[in-house]
Amino acid sequence: MTQRDQIVWQRVICKEPGRYIGWPTIIRTAEGELLVVFSGDRDEHICPWGKTELVRSGDDGETWSAPVVIRDTPLDDRDAGIIQTQRGTLVVSWFTSVAFENTPEFPERESWQQRAAALTTADSKRWLGRWTHRSEDGGVTWQDPVPTLGSAPHGPIQLRDGRLLYLGSATVDGERTMAAEESTDDGRSWQLIGSAPLPASMTHGLGEPHLVETESGRIVGMFRSGATDEEGRYLFQSESEDGGWSWTPVHRSAILGFPPHLICLADGALLVVYGRRVPPYGQRACISRDEGETWTSDDQIILAEAPNDDLGYPASAQLGDGSILTIYYQVDRAGEPTCLMGTKWRL
Repeated sequence: MTQRDQIVWQRVICKEPGRYIGWPTIIRTAEGELLVVFSGDRDEHICPWGKTELVRSGDDGETWSAPVVIRDTPLDDRDAGIIQTQRGTLVVSWFTSVAFENTPEFPERESWQQRAAALTTADSKRWLGRWTHRSEDGGVTWQDPVPTLGSAPHGPIQLRDGRLLYLGSATVDGERTMAAEESTDDGRSWQLIGSAPLPASMTHGLGEPHLVETESGRIVGMFRSGATDEEGRYLFQSESEDGGWSWTPVHRSAILGFPPHLICLADGALLVVYGRRVPPYGQRACISRDEGETWTSDDQIILAEAPNDDLGYPASAQLGDGSILTIYYQVDRAGEPTCLMGTKWRL
């Protein structure tokens, strides 16, 4: 950690004893409340039981509510993104999976086999996919989900022109792509408007993107690479100058880690946080003061160390006093499953 960075505290945000939880996203609402959504009540990283859960803090992260389940489909509910729109609506994204049926653990887990046997064709047809749902009462009740083409761990963002923009991993016309979808009706429906092109030399795919709108209106998107070699450990990037309709060819950044979460700070600087899944393990951050042209990759901010590589998916919210709260998942104590943790810090 450099001298210019100050860690205020690091602590557990949410722990479900004996249960695995992960992949969180945080927002600070217009009312000043912090909301974190995540996938909870799990046996482990891949299992049948994932539920979308939510915790709240009304005191800038000093204390947190107990988790509340806001979506529990018959499938495994994974990842969770959240935004509050200009109208005050909460929009939460997630995706569902039956990947647990193909894990080595499946033949040994009777409860998993029972769950799989109980799933009907109608269940899979109804629920397997990528989704968002809306709440107009602060998260007390949630409307019926609507499908999206793409999926990303931290979900969509809202642009200053009022549109919601969602950059996600998708299959379009039988091909995998980074699809840009927009909603012009406050998250009630989504329409495909573009995609981020891969260079011809790139033989692997991309996934788990996030994006941010800069002060000038440029949109910066960052991606996790699908490569398994050293290149796959770096974040890739693309930019749009026309509101998400067209994107520059994807190019590799100098940032070692994945996946990204991006916000624009009050002073116009961009902040990206990400997990480092090679030793030394932990949560990291970089800053750009030129709208994503360059990043402080040689001067990373160390937000937390971790005991192993089952970690990350950090996300940040800037608080009213200018400090930043970054939340993430990792193991707190040896022998325990993962939990949600947070670092409050200042630039």
